[in-house]
Amino acid sequence: MTLAHSPLHARHLELGAKLAEFGGWEMPLEYAGGGVLAEHKAVREGVGIFDVSHLGKATVQGPGAAAYLDRCLTNAVDRIAPGQAQYTLCCDDDGGVVDDLIVYLRSDDDVLLVPNAANTAEVVRRLVERAPGDLTITDRHHDFAVLAVQGPRSEETLAQLGLPVSHDYMSYAEAQLDGATLTVCRTGYTGERGYELVVPADSAVAVWDAIMAGGEEHAIRACGLGARDTLRTEMGYPLHGQDLSLEISPVMARLGWAVGWDKPEFWGRDALLAQRQAGEVPLLRGLVAVGRGIARPHMAVAAGGAEVGEVTSGTFSPTLRRGVALALLDRTVSVGDEVTVDVRGRAEPFRVTAPPFVESSTR
Repeated sequence: MTLAHSPLHARHLELGAKLAEFGGWEMPLEYAGGGVLAEHKAVREGVGIFDVSHLGKATVQGPGAAAYLDRCLTNAVDRIAPGQAQYTLCCDDDGGVVDDLIVYLRSDDDVLLVPNAANTAEVVRRLVERAPGDLTITDRHHDFAVLAVQGPRSEETLAQLGLPVSHDYMSYAEAQLDGATLTVCRTGYTGERGYELVVPADSAVAVWDAIMAGGEEHAIRACGLGARDTLRTEMGYPLHGQDLSLEISPVMARLGWAVGWDKPEFWGRDALLAQRQAGEVPLLRGLVAVGRGIARPHMAVAAGGAEVGEVTSGTFSPTLRRGVALALLDRTVSVGDEVTVDVRGRAEPFRVTAPPFVESSTR
């Protein structure tokens, strides 16, 4: 398979990036001169910049675009106003998650969607298949880059460039930088205060260079998707394909807050209402290692000698200096219980907890 490349690919090579495949794209996993632990620390204590241009971009435009999406996606689009963003899910009729994504509401007739890389084409296909004829749905995956500037010093870094930084969490503002029109979003996937910049692809290198220069006094680091994963896991943020899937519904993933339960219509509504009412499906919970065990996806979880679930995401937490994980567990298991994870044949003890594992500083 031929992998897609970000407009910033040459910059990553110059920085000695270790590259890996993500959703059909070759993207930085980590950079020379520190690796995941140093990059993770930079975001928690200072500022880091991620190239996340592999994320999808699609527009839905035409009369009633927002209302159409409200009938398709789980969250209630009428909860937000133009200039705001919203986390939501695209489900199938059985309640499984096709993808989780961010909606950027420009107007009632103009919406930007940012799905995950591997699922963009399928989300667009489903939306096109059911759309009324007066709507135009366009896959813009390769037209824009996305740069995530995250960490306690992200505001100072962008303010030095004259970019807007004071808007609320889950909102966005338009701006100009070196002749390029940017969308500066107060969003992110790290648990820290941060911004995601949607940039025309042909301006990505100039914007990257400007941010790196603006953040130099704050010791800005280029960060790869390895640190992005440890950061999001510490926050308990789900990753599609592991903690969300066609088999793991929003109810199971404890994402009911992203579902407009009172809406008369959205894809998967009947199945999700039935799951919610029955109260029988397993639930996603957090695990913190009692000892030195590091849980990984698909490892079995047991309690009282019986298997009670499976790890969906697991890593070493650089902040806590111990293993943390997300696991889909039977409802017989409660927060505070001790369970064991089968780590390569060893029964390692973990405590069941409610994420996040570290305090959020997004706002």
